[in-house]
Amino acid sequence: MGPRAPRGRSAPAVRDSLSVLLLLCLLSRTSELKVANAFKPNILLIMADDLGIGDLGCYGNDTLRTPNIDRLAEEGVRLTQHLAAAPLCTPSRSSFLTGRHSLRSGMEADDGYRALQWNGGSGGLPANETTFARILQQQGYATGLIGKWHQGVNCESRTDHCHHPLNHGFDYFYGMPFTLVDDCQPGRPPGLDATTRARLWHYTQMAALGVLTVAVGKTWGLISVSWKVVLGTASLVFLFFISWYASFGFVRRWNCILMRNHDVTEQPMVLEKTTSLMLHEAISYIERNKHRPFLLFVSLLHVHIPLVTTKQFLGKSQHGLYGDNVEEMDWLVGEILKAVDVNGLKNMTFTYFTSDHGGHLEARDERGQLGGWNGIFRGGKGMGGWEGGIRVPGIFRWPGVLPAGQMIHEPTSLMDVFPTVVQLGGGNVPQDRVIDGRSLVPLLQGAAEHSAHEFLFHYCGKYLHAARWHEQNRGRLWKVHYMTPQFHPKGAGACYGQGLCPCSGDSVTQHSPPLLFDLSRDPSEAEPLSPGSEPRYHAVVTLVGKAVDQHRKTLSPVPPQFSLSNIIWKPWLQPCCGTFPLCACGQDEVPSET
Repeated sequence: MGPRAPRGRSAPAVRDSLSVLLLLCLLSRTSELKVANAFKPNILLIMADDLGIGDLGCYGNDTLRTPNIDRLAEEGVRLTQHLAAAPLCTPSRSSFLTGRHSLRSGMEADDGYRALQWNGGSGGLPANETTFARILQQQGYATGLIGKWHQGVNCESRTDHCHHPLNHGFDYFYGMPFTLVDDCQPGRPPGLDATTRARLWHYTQMAALGVLTVAVGKTWGLISVSWKVVLGTASLVFLFFISWYASFGFVRRWNCILMRNHDVTEQPMVLEKTTSLMLHEAISYIERNKHRPFLLFVSLLHVHIPLVTTKQFLGKSQHGLYGDNVEEMDWLVGEILKAVDVNGLKNMTFTYFTSDHGGHLEARDERGQLGGWNGIFRGGKGMGGWEGGIRVPGIFRWPGVLPAGQMIHEPTSLMDVFPTVVQLGGGNVPQDRVIDGRSLVPLLQGAAEHSAHEFLFHYCGKYLHAARWHEQNRGRLWKVHYMTPQFHPKGAGACYGQGLCPCSGDSVTQHSPPLLFDLSRDPSEAEPLSPGSEPRYHAVVTLVGKAVDQHRKTLSPVPPQFSLSNIIWKPWLQPCCGTFPLCACGQDEVPSET
């Protein structure tokens, strides 16, 4: 069957009208945006999870097969200095959705937890934050989210859904309100907060051993204490055990769930069929909304551990399970793009592909490396300022409007997607708050030579680890590091044994004077400059320091979403299908066509 006529009009008429529009776009860059806004393109945003920039063929990988994403780059614009606003999932995605540094929303932490831990926690993206979905919804767009959310669910009750996607401008949601963790796959070692879990189990064992010792001493007449005290102490130990095991003992049931809109549809989820379910939902959404403008955010579960991969791709790559998962992800992206093409929407759709941050270097097990490759860049996921944790793919395609095969070597941010999408959808960026992102439309179209960012700031939690200055008139890109994590073992390139590098404390090195790199000549951040090797060292560091001071003046206190009271599991907030705590449900089998 051939492509159906989009927007409910005859196919020849639409093609003729579209040709005229695209011709006008090409003839006049100043009128291009007005035409695009009048046309209201579909907007397809695809975000991978934990993907390293070095994992894609179009970014230099010659051993992993990613033909669909590579073709997307060939047909569009590829950014080579695209940067996540944070090196970790929850804050990075908060910034992506709102165009603002996540600490402006309270979605960063002083210490400890740096991402949401439970579906049953009360922290999340505040209701007063404005996402690009909300603005496009007001412009008449259908707005859908398929996949990972990880921005919270509830505040005060199990059904208030104050942080839910449907309360942030999406009119359809299918996917995980949380994120994948090792606990989601039966048989895998504990992944969620494993250190705390191990410590609590140790305390429980020590307390139980103490009670047992006292009981034995009492039985043998060696200790003079009443049985009432022994039994009371044993009860307290049991209550302590139950208090933490009620959450940590059932991570898979509480966190590894699927929802459709406000309803839990699978608890716990069956990972082996999740890929097919997500693909079916994405294709169905495109088909349902092909006659009207739509925004579809496909937030992939790939390539986050535990790297559940279908049999079709297992053992097929040159890089073990991680490589298999990357190649399956590329196939998944290809199927979504095929649905756009089959429905006659390719030239009417602004498509974007990225990752939320860099690859997870510390993710390994007995099978080998389970995290991504960040190419030539130093560091990875969780490492505040190092390039490997924040340099991400940035690919844009809109045939006939954006040039094909173009590369842009200007610093840009995931936060820039917010004003870009709002502008293309005919909306207005909010004027009542600081927006850190800048529209990419002029840069993508070639109307602007340089990025709108002169300075960019890189956080780890609430701590400013680094800042960069794009000295446009000289073509220099300076990076100043104020803090860096201490890698271990010594000489390693990550914090092996910790899961993630810390943001502060004794495991972080404070640099005074700061480290300075010239990324335009040393993108790997291998050789820090000094006053002896760089005559302008002091001038550059001083200028960047002033920019940091000005940036800090724009910050204001907000309620912390990652406080202990917000981060802990609360049974009365836990999403549940059935009667709590007997939460369990499944859903129909995977549709045969996918």
